[in-house]
Amino acid sequence: MSNASHTTPDGKPRQSAEGPTGRTTIEDGVVAKVAGIAAREATGVYALGGGAARVMGAIRDALNTTDLAQGISVEVGEKQVAVDVNVVAEYPVALQDVADGVRESVYRAMRDLIGMDVAEINVTINDVHIPSDDDEDGAQEARVR
Repeated sequence: MSNASHTTPDGKPRQSAEGPTGRTTIEDGVVAKVAGIAAREATGVYALGGGAARVMGAIRDALNTTDLAQGISVEVGEKQVAVDVNVVAEYPVALQDVADGVRESVYRAMRDLIGMDVAEINVTINDVHIPSDDDEDGAQEARVR
């Protein structure tokens, strides 16, 4: 559980002129889910996660229980967050552009939605999805029927 509190630079809780003050706690799973949603919005991202995670994701999708944090690992501190993202990129999108887009999207989400500083965002591109692979799978299925 992370303790992402909204404090002043000297560590005191921020005070509102209109209401009570207190501590806001954001669970690590929520941070990972927000990062996953943001990463999927980047141009050129086909899927998140490695091979085994994608297989499990396909099973979850079939059961309508999609894991939005799939392929995301977060480390949450008091004031900062570090995010690791595993990506399957679309071909022929430039891989560095995919990584840059993921970083920018996740950075904005962490800053704007979670309200934390970002220590780092590491992007690993572990596969490239080629649209013709989908076509070949369909042709293979038609052959065996």
